[in-house]
Amino acid sequence: MEREKVALTGAPETMLATLYARALDSRAQRSILSDEAAARAVERIEYDFRRTGITATTAAGVALRGRQLDVWTREFLDAHPDATVLHLACGLDTRAQRLGVPPGVRWIDLDHPDVVALRERLLPPPAGDYHLVSASVTDEGWLDSVPADRPAVAVFEGLSMYLRKEDGRRLIERITGRFPSGHVLFDAYGTIAIRLQKLVPAVRNAGATLYWGVDDPRELETWHDRLVLLDALRSVDMPGLDMLPPAGRLQLRVLSLIPKLRDAGWILRYQF
Repeated sequence: MEREKVALTGAPETMLATLYARALDSRAQRSILSDEAAARAVERIEYDFRRTGITATTAAGVALRGRQLDVWTREFLDAHPDATVLHLACGLDTRAQRLGVPPGVRWIDLDHPDVVALRERLLPPPAGDYHLVSASVTDEGWLDSVPADRPAVAVFEGLSMYLRKEDGRRLIERITGRFPSGHVLFDAYGTIAIRLQKLVPAVRNAGATLYWGVDDPRELETWHDRLVLLDALRSVDMPGLDMLPPAGRLQLRVLSLIPKLRDAGWILRYQF
């Protein structure tokens, strides 16, 4: 089998860490996501995945985060079977493959051109009304090309912290202002995690930089008069923590007792 050589740096390289985490989780005795597509993709990539620093504990954490965003996405599609999905900075995430693209749903995966080219070589597209778009989320043009005729759910994982706050705000304002209704689902770091970013091997070894931290999820409600916070789950108390390895459960239990550190990670759901 010919393997794909990957020469990514900075933020795009960090997507290999989350891919590897989902692949590692798929091999666990109690897999959370059972993401076999991620495992197959890792086998086809020529890359030293030791650079990611992913362990069994961090792999389970990534899988739990992905599962929660999957659950919220699925709930939205169950309630709106004619929706548009905006899966932003999709990287090599297999969310469309895991959930499938239901009949009547328009699904858009979006990322930088070099990432999209790699994705096309590694991941077969799902059946249905599926579109893979080459663009940066901060570009103005791509959203204008998406019909605004349906409710929309925007989901982005591992993106917000790489944006500057003003770019994150502009992205959310544009999505909220364009569609008749919808949800915005994403994970975020708190300011303390941004300050401690060099402790994260995947970020440090890729030479990436984190910028935007969210300390008060309700602040985003002031960005648009239609935006309402539905859920703000801390990483230390998200559903399924019992599936972490014992060391991971202990680590999060300790972090949950430290006021500043317990707000280091969020999974957020907004309605508009």
